[in-house]
Amino acid sequence: MRQVILGTAGHIDHGKTSLIKAVTGVNTDRLKEEQARGITIELGFASLDLPSGQHVGIVDVPGHEKFVKNMVAGATGIDMVAMVIAADEGIMPQTREHMEICTLLGVAHGMVVLTKIDLVDDEWMELVEEDIADFTRDTFLDAAPVVPVSSATGEGIPEFLASLDSIASQLPERPNSTLFRLPVDRVFTMKGFGTVITGSLVSGRVTVGQTIEIYTPGVRSKVRGIQVHNQPVEDAGAGLRTAINFQGLDKEQVNRGDVLSTPGDLEPTYMVDLETHFLKSNTKPMKNRTRVRFHTGTSEILGYLILLDRDEFQPGETAFTQIRLEVPVALVKDDRFVIRSYSPIRTIGGGRVLNPVPGKHKRFREDTIDLLKGWATGSVEEIVSLHIRAGGFRGVSFGHLRLMSNTNEKELDRVLQGLLSRKQVVQVDRDHRIFIHHTVFEQLRQDIQGVLDRYHTQHPLKPGIPKEELKSKLPDVLGGKAFTLVLNQMLQNQEIAQEGEVIRAASHTVSLAADQKTIRKNIIDMYRKGALMPPYFKEVIANLDVNPKSARDVLMLLVDEGEVIKVKEDLYFHREAITQLLTRLVEYLKDNGEISTPQFKEMTGATRKYVIPLIEYFDAKNVTIRIGDTRKLRKQS
Repeated sequence: MRQVILGTAGHIDHGKTSLIKAVTGVNTDRLKEEQARGITIELGFASLDLPSGQHVGIVDVPGHEKFVKNMVAGATGIDMVAMVIAADEGIMPQTREHMEICTLLGVAHGMVVLTKIDLVDDEWMELVEEDIADFTRDTFLDAAPVVPVSSATGEGIPEFLASLDSIASQLPERPNSTLFRLPVDRVFTMKGFGTVITGSLVSGRVTVGQTIEIYTPGVRSKVRGIQVHNQPVEDAGAGLRTAINFQGLDKEQVNRGDVLSTPGDLEPTYMVDLETHFLKSNTKPMKNRTRVRFHTGTSEILGYLILLDRDEFQPGETAFTQIRLEVPVALVKDDRFVIRSYSPIRTIGGGRVLNPVPGKHKRFREDTIDLLKGWATGSVEEIVSLHIRAGGFRGVSFGHLRLMSNTNEKELDRVLQGLLSRKQVVQVDRDHRIFIHHTVFEQLRQDIQGVLDRYHTQHPLKPGIPKEELKSKLPDVLGGKAFTLVLNQMLQNQEIAQEGEVIRAASHTVSLAADQKTIRKNIIDMYRKGALMPPYFKEVIANLDVNPKSARDVLMLLVDEGEVIKVKEDLYFHREAITQLLTRLVEYLKDNGEISTPQFKEMTGATRKYVIPLIEYFDAKNVTIRIGDTRKLRKQS
């Protein structure tokens, strides 16, 4: 049997708390001030076993206009509502506002309870019932039962319970989400237990011993104990009024509006994309960047409402908006919200979350509006695909997609496997389960090809571009994993070739023009003739009287081919000179154990400006090691 939460709604002093006491025996006005003033200020809680055996958790909300924010908090997570209307007063301002709030929060099931019938005659009752019929027309309570009761005499209470039982039996199953979330509606300290947090468990499960994170403070603590309807349990699931006792947690670390969840599963954000309905009851339009009170879960946060496709919000319109908040919030797609005006405070709109962790949008962008339409109306597969595409080169993780689609892990896995099998998305990181869209993958492939084409045009005599240099010219994608994946595919498709750490287009070959062939021969001749005292490269250019860039391109080709060896900036040697010197140096060190700089100078027959770079070159190549003023042969040599 599924778990059910009933919420009350209605104007102040219409008998909500008295009704709950009549059916449960519990006075949900627990505060001294509430009992003294005879009004509900804070949320009250009780439970009830229906005739069928169905267990119902009850949230009793305040009716006074000053405490509507508490009413909104109490309406979070309820499955059905009892809209309470006093027979002696009929429909009042908070009756209408509570109806709007329930509608905006997506409540779809409930009944009207006509209380205090012992105070009116039959003729008055008929008038009130006619008003109720008009009031509920075209609302979610249009066809709901209207149950007359008197909490004072008990009249109608059995019929109320029977109607409640009937509605509870017809409620649809809650979405099968594996994501544990409990919006905090009450925090207190109990002697012998410590800090206790209560709330309606909206999805997932919580277990004794489990580590929980409190969003958005980021505090973590271990569950010490769980109670459901004042009974200790080992775990609790969605649809239950739940009290959780934590180890070593200070009451001051938690506030109403925070959300309990598994560490790392939620992502706090200052911005949220919304599908917002501006109530028809509003008397004037709303302008862009209006400051509002954003109610979601059990929280109330101030923020600015950004109208993404218009300058004014007309009463009765529904549009795409982005809320920019003063403190972060942790949400999931399709979470409901209510917007109230900053001052004077009244309910003006609400709707559902489309993207709980968006980027900052520019207004009047057609691509942004199209994306929001897709998230609002698309299937789970379409929503997931759109989010992965919007993720660009950064990619999107499995955990992020779970928030974006509000889908349980098994279903999300099935959707992703389908997208992977049709090659619409690519998994670029198996450890962290990160995906990019195939269009992004293709764009990266084209970017790599473009970089190679430009490089070969600018450096026709180079065999290719070093791999790390190629990577640096591309977007920083997932620590290089997407880059490596695309590169491997291009290698398999023979679009590119790799030689060591050098990448080139498959079609690229080094070919010298006639004048470059002459330059190549002349450079080689000059370095071969120079032996261990060659000219510096600037002298080569001056002697050959050639274009410096063309000469350097040829020189770099010779370096890549190994024909010429770079010892230091602007100083190059022919490979034969270095090879012969290396052989003589190694033999000398094997025979003598060490060599001083003057001895090395005598060996080369060169001047000091060549000797120092040469001996340091052999140090850098791990042939020799400097110890004091001498060099010795490295062991690996």
